[in-house]
Amino acid sequence: MIRALVFDFDGVIIDTESALIEANALVHRRSGKAFSDRLAREAVGRSELHYDPWTAFGPTADRTALELELQGLNRELAARQPVLPGVFDYLRQAKELGLRIGLASNSSHAHVEGHLGRLGLLGWFEYLRCIEDVPAGKPEPFLYQAVIEKFGFAGNEAIAIEDSEHGVQAAKRAGLRCVAVPGPSSHDQDFTLADLRLTSLADRPLPELLKQFGA
Repeated sequence: MIRALVFDFDGVIIDTESALIEANALVHRRSGKAFSDRLAREAVGRSELHYDPWTAFGPTADRTALELELQGLNRELAARQPVLPGVFDYLRQAKELGLRIGLASNSSHAHVEGHLGRLGLLGWFEYLRCIEDVPAGKPEPFLYQAVIEKFGFAGNEAIAIEDSEHGVQAAKRAGLRCVAVPGPSSHDQDFTLADLRLTSLADRPLPELLKQFGA
């Protein structure tokens, strides 16, 4: 029996990942430096990959100034991002069906709650766990374990919604079912561990999804 949904945030609720890559590209273009969109996208959600965004600027670059410029542009672009298709319908349908709703994110509480508050979505989530709450982020299972333990459920009584390979690994290691919804920054990653892959939450109403999981 499925009793809860647990959402990832970046790339599932809003596409902050594409905003960050666009901001990085803008910093490079302003300085006339080459930027590898491919390398930036390959690094999304994959902490094991060493990605240095400032290689093109050389060893003497003022990396602190570059980071500040990047952060400013990223905040501006991320603040324009809308809720991704199907998210609000899933939240509404989950409430109607009596499911608990949680969130497990490798980002900080300030980042996640700031955007959820801006979008009017914060009140939909009963419980949130973010990177500062656990000893290690995804692909370790701690974030999902923390949410499930708070709910008092077994892992297989919840469905995680993820957009990255590491997120899927974390959810499965915590015992959850997992639906992968890759975005433009992660669609080439390996999602073979996911129980189901969708192009968008808008493609499958939640009641139909639950039927696929025998709920």
